[in-house]
Amino acid sequence: MSHLSRLAEQLAAAHRPGDPVVLPTVWDAWSAQVAVDAGFEGLTVGSHPMADSIGRPDGEGMTFDEVTTRVAQITGAVDVPVSVDVEAGYGLEPAALVQGLLAVGAVGLNIEDTVHSEGGRLRSAEEHAAYVQGLRTAADAAGVPVVINARTDWFKGQHGDEATRVEDAISRMQLCAEAGASALYPVSFHDEETLTRLCRELPLPVNAIARPDVDDLEMYRRAGAGRISFGPTWQMALAKVSGEWLARWR
Repeated sequence: MSHLSRLAEQLAAAHRPGDPVVLPTVWDAWSAQVAVDAGFEGLTVGSHPMADSIGRPDGEGMTFDEVTTRVAQITGAVDVPVSVDVEAGYGLEPAALVQGLLAVGAVGLNIEDTVHSEGGRLRSAEEHAAYVQGLRTAADAAGVPVVINARTDWFKGQHGDEATRVEDAISRMQLCAEAGASALYPVSFHDEETLTRLCRELPLPVNAIARPDVDDLEMYRRAGAGRISFGPTWQMALAKVSGEWLARWR
């Protein structure tokens, strides 16, 4: 556990608002090695691209065993901190989720508030915060300061009143911060004004999603983001250019 603790501390320290850590979103050992060879200091494993890579739908179409099998291959191939998108937790109790991830060498996780296994319902703010608190308690019990990236789909699902959507999302994320989150992920492709406000008003480093082929790192720095990940967009960009290459050979 001492090695995992060092990796978790390294990952947490890399979250610097205004100088964000970029964690390429990978899906297998090959993509992980490509990212590390390009010089990145940590990785996140995305549920969407990972599900696509094994022929499963996103939205908890994978089993947790399938997730940990792939994560073990990734952590076995690279020696950098690895965080894992575990969607809404695959119906597991927080302790089982944390124990399963630590067993395969992951030291961070994304946890979202859309419960796909229950018809895609959105957890209440209090329920989501309670799950985050359970994850923090389990990590503390294991002796590893797991980096918990608490995600809300409030923007993605266009929940609530548009006029108060930012305020409502901030309130949800505040509860997660108080519950023991390490970073906050109000997922959406925000404009700079909105992202700046989120970064200014939230008490923890903010994770922003970006498209590696078209977006501008400087905008995320100006806005104050503390972490950047790609969701499925790196894999999608590779698929597009691969399709163009392969079309020449039909």
